[in-house]
Amino acid sequence: MARSIVILTGAGMSAESGIATFRDSDGLWENHRPEDVATPEAFAADPDLVHRFYNARRRQLTDGVVAPNAAHVALARLEHELDGDLLLVTQNIDDLHERAGSANVLHMHGELLRSRCRACDSVSEFRGDVDASTRCPVCGTEGEMRPHVVWFGEIPLGMDQIFTALERCDVFAAVGTSGNVYPAAGFVQMARAAGAHTVELNLEPSWVNTDFEETRLGPAGTVVPQWVDEVLGA
Repeated sequence: MARSIVILTGAGMSAESGIATFRDSDGLWENHRPEDVATPEAFAADPDLVHRFYNARRRQLTDGVVAPNAAHVALARLEHELDGDLLLVTQNIDDLHERAGSANVLHMHGELLRSRCRACDSVSEFRGDVDASTRCPVCGTEGEMRPHVVWFGEIPLGMDQIFTALERCDVFAAVGTSGNVYPAAGFVQMARAAGAHTVELNLEPSWVNTDFEETRLGPAGTVVPQWVDEVLGA
């Protein structure tokens, strides 16, 4: 049985729960151009638009409609039943992994239900709307709260921890990822260089599919539970 596993999850994981993927075929992200709502420059130019966009996405998580799917549940079970270490790295900013029961989750692109103060750099949980009048719960400054989300041009979070885990793991799995966004797209190469077995579980082959030793295609809600059963039964 694997003793140390790193799992990377992407938009395809949450898509089966009804959360829109980052970019549709028309190049838009929930009817917005990414450069208008997902860059520091966009926030500086029109903070009200950016806040409205993320407030709407936040309500999607808190209105009781979106829920973890079978793949989220299976990965939580793997973490709890594995006789070893598991780090779940997600590119998703939703809380579906946590709601399914996963505890060791690293959100490399931030978290939708948190906001960061530009004045004191503190991060606080926010489940309601945020706007230009919102005060920082830590320092009290008004109008400096921004989404705790990694935008274009910003460095992903937790990279040192991720690299250390990749160098030590004996299994690396990528679920629902496109493989066209770095540094995450390079994780498979790092894991293979460390001697890990690598597997892609995806609806269709990713851009870096040939870097994986094993590929399982199908909906995450189907292929992930099957794979987890095999790992735990090995």
